[in-house]
Amino acid sequence: MSNATVTLDLPDALYQRLKRTAQATKQPLEEVMLHALNLGSPPAWDDVPPEFQLDIAGLDRMDDEALWKIAKSRKTAAEFARYEELLDRNAEGLLTPEERAELQRLRHEHDLFMLRKAHAAALLRWRGHPVVSP
Repeated sequence: MSNATVTLDLPDALYQRLKRTAQATKQPLEEVMLHALNLGSPPAWDDVPPEFQLDIAGLDRMDDEALWKIAKSRKTAAEFARYEELLDRNAEGLLTPEERAELQRLRHEHDLFMLRKAHAAALLRWRGHPVVSP
């Protein structure tokens, strides 16, 4: 992994706080600063499963209004009911090949839906918006 060098003027109060943390934890100041930047960075999308990365990566470029729509989105009762029905039938070993394919598709859609909601909420929070769970 390559590194980039950045020169940054920090407010003295922030610099002193980081310096005190480095001293207290017996770590180099640079490591404390990198840790703080990493924690304060927008959420990463590259640690989600590869099949979802393209969808999740696109959220970074969305405006707040679009992210709010995703974060507040809900599945319908009918969608949940069908998914639950297929899960129950799967647990009982009663799925037809067509239902197995449908369950696999719905599971993928559900996973992507939840990942998009979570990532949108994390981006909104990072951008300074209060995000409260329902």
